[in-house]
Amino acid sequence: MPPKTRPRTYDRAKTRTAVLAQFAAVREAVRALDDEQLARPTHLEPWTVRELAAHIGMTMYAVVRGLETEEPRRAELSLDRYPSVGAPYAQSVAETARALAEEHKDLDAWFGELADRVTALLDIAPPGRLVQMRIGAMTLDDLMVTRTVELIVHTDDLNRTAGVEIPMQRQALAACTRFLADTLAAKAPGASTEVRVPPYAVVQCIEGPRHTRGTPPNVVETDPLTWVRLATGRTEWATAVREAKVAASGERADLSALLPVMS
Repeated sequence: MPPKTRPRTYDRAKTRTAVLAQFAAVREAVRALDDEQLARPTHLEPWTVRELAAHIGMTMYAVVRGLETEEPRRAELSLDRYPSVGAPYAQSVAETARALAEEHKDLDAWFGELADRVTALLDIAPPGRLVQMRIGAMTLDDLMVTRTVELIVHTDDLNRTAGVEIPMQRQALAACTRFLADTLAAKAPGASTEVRVPPYAVVQCIEGPRHTRGTPPNVVETDPLTWVRLATGRTEWATAVREAKVAASGERADLSALLPVMS
């Protein structure tokens, strides 16, 4: 049995700053898009760019909704379970995104309102605050970590689809990368393979012989953005290897059967 690892902790203040900064960067880019650009299709069929942007708005609206409703009595959802519980709600999320895209014609004004409300609510939220999500009750701190994942993943979607170049806030990208790497390690526990995503994450996974010193026999290394795309199904493992965006060595270094870790 592989040794248990201590759950990763995230700095509350840094995570908050990262979420607000990444959302501000998205808002600035969306503000510059005209109606023709917003109507273009995306690789997330059948979403348009406008609907994708509205979905990013939902990322922040979830924080508002969670903090403006009654606090649940207990947490039902831990951070490590977040990637595995969302699939049944995918259709509902897509429908909500389309409805919000139709309702908020002025996305910039809506994004500004969301940013202001989130900031004000976070300012008064006590430590340990619980929030109710459609997927279950969780701590506010855990929710904010998931917001870095949603924002980074969909910022990349927007960059690839809308022809914009939204920067990735460093702390947001770091938190997202680490979370997705930890999700892989939880999905395939073990210590035979080391997955490196410099400069943010190193995890061990997959059952097999455990190395104790020197270079491990099975190593996977890639950059943060490629890892985010692999972990969320935006890029196929074989494609990333063929394009030399992943270096994989060893008989247990093929992660294709384990990806994506989050849909």
